[in-house]
Amino acid sequence: MKLVWFIKNSITRKNLMALTGLFLCFFLIIHLLGNFQLLLPKEEAQLQYNLYSDFLSNNILVKVISYLLYASILVHTIDSIYLSIKAKKAKGSSYARDKRNRASKWYSRQMMLLGTIVFAFLVIHFKDFWFPYKFGSINSDANGNRDLYSLVVISFQELWYVILYAVAILALGFHLLHGFFSAFRTIGLYNPRYNRIIKMIGVFFSAAITLGYFVIPFYIYLNA
Repeated sequence: MKLVWFIKNSITRKNLMALTGLFLCFFLIIHLLGNFQLLLPKEEAQLQYNLYSDFLSNNILVKVISYLLYASILVHTIDSIYLSIKAKKAKGSSYARDKRNRASKWYSRQMMLLGTIVFAFLVIHFKDFWFPYKFGSINSDANGNRDLYSLVVISFQELWYVILYAVAILALGFHLLHGFFSAFRTIGLYNPRYNRIIKMIGVFFSAAITLGYFVIPFYIYLNA
């Protein structure tokens, strides 16, 4: 009973949002490393990327992790909206008249907006790539694997899609810039001795993720 009480009182909505956010940060790294295969020479990139996608699609362990990923996205989004609405209601009319801009960055005050942009893009991203790959009928490559590579390349040959992708990645970068450090602070890892280090890691992580995801669509577009 004591264990149940501890878990119930430890996992608050803020903690849950922080933990799911950190899990999604880990996913961003793995996903980016896999997507870097798109930068290989065309023939090699096609076979390697499709093999990688086939492995992710058919590996049991990866499937279990993917379900955890989908749940984390939904929980993180729902909790962020709930907490943002709750905070605004709690502050009342004074919320619009305060002077938080003197004490915080603009992106830390727009986390809900940035998160909404990212979530909206994820819906589009899933519709354009995940759904056709899982349930649609797409061609196969020379090794017999479904040709997700060609589907990605065709999409990134459209400038409007590249721009849409870039806007979403910028929103993600600013979301991470505040969210990374905030997540560690929320779960209790807050100490003056290493806060500066965590902030520096957060800035580096946000910049690396943003730049990494930025490079891929523009590289494909310019070399199409």
